[in-house]
Amino acid sequence: MSESQEIALGKESDPAIIASFGLYENPELQAFINVKGQEMAKISHRPNLNYEFKILDSPVVNAFAVPGGYVYFTRGIMAHFTNEAEFAGVLGHEIGHIAARHSARQQTKQTLFQLGFVLGVIVSKDLAEFAEPLAQSLGVLFLKFSRDDETESDRLGVEYSTKVGYDAHEMANFFHTLDKMRVQSGSAEIPTWQSTHPNPLNRYQNVNQLADKWQTDLNVTNLKVNRDSYLKSIDGLIYGEDPRQGFVENDYFFHPELKFQFPIPRQWKTANSPQQFQMASEDGKALMVLTAGKGSSLQEAANTFNQAQKLTVINSRSSSINNYPALIQMTTHKNGGSAKTLKISSYFIQYEGLIYAFHGLTVLADFPQYESTFNYTMNRFDKLTDATKLNRQPDRLRIVNAGVNGSLENALTYHNISVEHQAELAILNGMDLKDTVTAGMLIKIVSR
Repeated sequence: MSESQEIALGKESDPAIIASFGLYENPELQAFINVKGQEMAKISHRPNLNYEFKILDSPVVNAFAVPGGYVYFTRGIMAHFTNEAEFAGVLGHEIGHIAARHSARQQTKQTLFQLGFVLGVIVSKDLAEFAEPLAQSLGVLFLKFSRDDETESDRLGVEYSTKVGYDAHEMANFFHTLDKMRVQSGSAEIPTWQSTHPNPLNRYQNVNQLADKWQTDLNVTNLKVNRDSYLKSIDGLIYGEDPRQGFVENDYFFHPELKFQFPIPRQWKTANSPQQFQMASEDGKALMVLTAGKGSSLQEAANTFNQAQKLTVINSRSSSINNYPALIQMTTHKNGGSAKTLKISSYFIQYEGLIYAFHGLTVLADFPQYESTFNYTMNRFDKLTDATKLNRQPDRLRIVNAGVNGSLENALTYHNISVEHQAELAILNGMDLKDTVTAGMLIKIVSR
């Protein structure tokens, strides 16, 4: 892949990534990562690229780079850094992938992971192929790097962060936080940043050795950690899922900002993003998606969808869903990859000045099995009026003084953190519950 092709791929992928996750609305924090990113990019091995650094509105603990100079951090990973040096190490690691052209190389030699309609819901190959264009644009997020690539990016991350004045030993310490998250989950699953960046058992030791080497080679001392200033910069950061963007509760999806609700089939898997909400049956054979309709009228929205997906219309009729104007249609789609025909039930609903498009799809032979489920959910799209749902607020990080001399456990108890949440808060602080704190020491807690 040439450099011009690499840059073009980044520019093409960026809008799809932003549409799927959304940017986190915090101008100060966005400015922070851009300033630090541009500073580090200038001393990288490819300073000529036009780098862009962005925070995505996702609770997932992840950071990734896209060919051409695009680097993304989630608010989830920003919440788990305990100082600026940890952030700088991961920042250098991701710039390292770009500098060493790992993503560009992988892009040319492997097939992109098929995502279905969007991240998070796994569907059968038949349904995934229907959404192939989106899968292709987002597949760069799931490129797997070799152990050699990862070792090289670790080395570059240590080099770059040391050169701009940070203590790269803190980058190694962040691996401990990731491992504690894995242990707390009680399963073999590991945080996204670790799972998409394979982590050899000796990685912590290697990074510490690299930090020693670069600090010696550059003859630098008094390197920055910047714990307190970093913690103050993430005070108020949304932690976990943001219910303002929609949430699932008691087999219903509620959207406080857009003021609508609808039921979810029991046992179906769900995934929410700014772009759309999806539901998939446990076996992955049926999928429902709610997204924005494109057009100034119901018929125009339907026509646009049909043309974009190359659908054959079986029937179409005007209707009303809970007194809101609607257009209901049935279509088919010939799936070239599997030679199977998909059948799609679509409801286009006009509500609060917007058009919502609800689609239920499965292969033609399975449609009778799922048709009533599709209809039940889509016919119950309605206005959200419950004040307890409309006023639901997200949890936020709060940076506070420990308040007591003693252990972190003592401090969390002092701040009324329940026992069942203390282990999670210890990980969030990069500490163990028995670690010592002083009354004036800054720590993270979570409150609504």
